[in-house]
Amino acid sequence: MSSFKVEQRRVNVRGRGFHFVSYEGTPANTTKQIAATAPMWFMMSAGKRWAVMPHRVGQDPDELDRLFTEWVEAHVFA
Repeated sequence: MSSFKVEQRRVNVRGRGFHFVSYEGTPANTTKQIAATAPMWFMMSAGKRWAVMPHRVGQDPDELDRLFTEWVEAHVFA
């Protein structure tokens, strides 16, 4: 059983709300030639998700909000 704790953050940018969720990484599968993935933060919207940045345990919530805001400004409103 995994010890990964899913985290969620919501930020408002330019009057719009954005939802971010952390997902656990996956181990490599050499049989299927699939590379391992690291834990990541994803932005969720309309049933889809977009990779934002690597997830680090214990990261400061204020820092996360700043980084998510910067990501939204660069990828949504650019």
